[in-house]
Amino acid sequence: MTKPFVLIANAAELLNRSIADALPWCRTGTAQFSSAEDLLAAMHEQQPDLVVLGPSLDGWSSLELARQVRKFKRTLPLLLMPPESCEALAIAALQAGLNEYIKCPLSAPELVRAVERCLGQGAAESPPHAHRLHLVGGEQMVGESAPMKWLRTRLGNIAASDSSLLVTGETGTGKELVAELVHRNSPRRSKPFVSINCAAIPDNLLESELFGYERGAFTGADSTKHGKLKAAAGGTVFLDEIGDMSPYAQAKLLRVLESKRVEPLGSTRSTPVDIRFMAATNRDIEQLVKEDKFRSDLFFRLNVVRVHLPPLRERKEDIPCLLDHYIQAFRVHSTRPVESIDGEALECLLAHDWPGNVRELRNLLEAMFVEVSCREITLSHLPAHLRHYCRDLSALSGSEKEQLLRALASSNWNKSRVAARLKWSRMTVYRKMAKYQISDAVNKTKDSRAAS
Repeated sequence: MTKPFVLIANAAELLNRSIADALPWCRTGTAQFSSAEDLLAAMHEQQPDLVVLGPSLDGWSSLELARQVRKFKRTLPLLLMPPESCEALAIAALQAGLNEYIKCPLSAPELVRAVERCLGQGAAESPPHAHRLHLVGGEQMVGESAPMKWLRTRLGNIAASDSSLLVTGETGTGKELVAELVHRNSPRRSKPFVSINCAAIPDNLLESELFGYERGAFTGADSTKHGKLKAAAGGTVFLDEIGDMSPYAQAKLLRVLESKRVEPLGSTRSTPVDIRFMAATNRDIEQLVKEDKFRSDLFFRLNVVRVHLPPLRERKEDIPCLLDHYIQAFRVHSTRPVESIDGEALECLLAHDWPGNVRELRNLLEAMFVEVSCREITLSHLPAHLRHYCRDLSALSGSEKEQLLRALASSNWNKSRVAARLKWSRMTVYRKMAKYQISDAVNKTKDSRAAS
């Protein structure tokens, strides 16, 4: 196996040696770069598997270099090593698409773990994609934002257990994908994964669909049929849209959860079933319980382990790698020459709030592969409503900056209060501050002047 090549940029000679000594299983190269163009030229020539941006430049200058590199090659892992760390720099690094962030002085074990994460445990025969988590024979979870990193860590632990799981989140955030991921990484992976849309089964068909029936149980029952619960024996049942389940259906399901047995229609005997239950809803299920629209005893049975999926507007830093993922996925089954998306179109997509979440983004890219016949998606290729939205947003950018500054001043620069006042997420506050080049340094300077 070819050793992965790590390019160390703008680090002092002593740090270069320390990094090389900590990574004996990698080939390393070092160089000083005064511009992104020089670094890009070196990347083209040397084809590194990872670029480490050292601390000889200040953290913000290195970050700007990373932004320029990320525009040209979004899939190359980047690791930033600033001389000093602060919350604003860490968040800016996350938003710029950095895969890892380690502050100096260097900790060799921490560096090794970070490099291994970037390189996929050192397997570098093909460019690594640290932002992807694969399903066995299924879809992928894509994203390297803080919420997605946290989610992947949790799902690994959840998969190892056999507890009931409740997944909440808006439509299009990937709730079924999470359930399938947990199943396919669990001890039940070799058994069936059965998905049931609770809102799509009318009450008069519920029992026959879930529990099955014996021959002669009702008119038209010419043969015995196993229900979906029996078909999932040993595996996992995923109950989608559980918040839309009728009271009658809730009572029937609760009985199965309590007894772990199913009784087909027309039978006098119940059969034990070994099933792990997972459920999902895009509704406020606690509120449904308070309003007596959802049984509290069923809620407590399902809500043993809880996972909430953030909407795409709260993790917009994942949009570039999602675009890259779907472009590569659609290229496999399409004759279209689309390879990338230009900067202006990307800025427009980053400005959009994505009410349909990842599903909306995927559908947009799929439509692009039907319409676009060139290598690069540009702003002109995007739907009219997105282009108009971006133009309106651009026209209001000045007033938006003033609005943000007023909110910061009135809240004493408390980001949580600013987010609540403007009805943004905290990540949106940080993104807007970065967009308009507003930093806490302004506030600190103001405070120091007042003190003097």
